[in-house]
This record gives sequence, structure tokens and C-alpha cells, in this order.
Amino acid sequence: MIVLGVILLLIGWLTGISILYTVGSILLVVGLVLLLLGAVGRGVGGRKWYF
Repeated sequence: MIVLGVILLLIGWLTGISILYTVGSILLVVGLVLLLLGAVGRGVGGRKWYF
């Protein structure tokens, strides 16, 4: 999710398409939050790991 967010963020920034930039930012933030919660041992949605 983090990688997809970064890719969409870069494509949106390079092409000037604001919706890709917005979706990429949201995916990046959600991915980082899930990574942080998984790192501290807190399961989200019944899962401890998302990989």
C-alpha cells in the first residue's frame, strides 16, 4: 500500500493530475498508519501483519 501510494503520488505530481496526487497521499498515510500499528503489535481487523 505504501509503494502504491508513492507511485500514484509521483505520477500525479509529474502529470499534474490532482486526483492521483490525492489518492496517492491517502494511500501513503493509511499504509504508514497500518505499518506503525503492526510494528507495535496492535492487530487491525484481526490481522497483525499486512504483507
